[in-house]
Amino acid sequence: MIIRKAELEAVAVRKNQYPPQDRKEIAFTGRSNVGKSSLINLLLNRKKLARVSGNPGKTRTLNFYNINDEFRIVDLPGYGYAKVSRSISEDWGPMMEDYLTGRENLVRVIQLVDIRHKPSLQDCQMYEWLRHFGLSGTVIATKADKVSRNELNRSIAVIRNELQLGDQDVVLPVSTLKRTGVEEILETLDALLLIE
Repeated sequence: MIIRKAELEAVAVRKNQYPPQDRKEIAFTGRSNVGKSSLINLLLNRKKLARVSGNPGKTRTLNFYNINDEFRIVDLPGYGYAKVSRSISEDWGPMMEDYLTGRENLVRVIQLVDIRHKPSLQDCQMYEWLRHFGLSGTVIATKADKVSRNELNRSIAVIRNELQLGDQDVVLPVSTLKRTGVEEILETLDALLLIE
């Protein structure tokens, strides 16, 4: 896949703010400090399209990116950041459920986890939620440059075990710092877009 065009199409917190369901969508989710915005910028070859912040928990909306006028990448709000206000964290569940259950054009939700740590309870709950909605199957293990090759394989095994991944589920290690794993992700997106 070659990304020729990437632009922010919509920022939404309610269904009536979503763009039309006229093209397939692949969403990204993960804890607030997992590197989701950095990864999206790397994939789209744009430095500041997705807002990267030193303060976790900044993505509090669903951000829809138009890719090549062919599909959308959706940046979902990060979860699990303690300093986000209670009212915002209470709104997060219904907003996410509305999106996950109401978008017929949503092909997959790719979950990001930090390769250096065992998936948290919230990571496990999120993956179980995605499995329940039929949107699971792809996990990206970020910050792969922070572990050795031996640790990488052990960490992937821990991720697979903790999230109870099946044989068909994929774990892709990636480093935004070293720009590794991007081709594998783009190939995965290509394959997902072929699913009817």
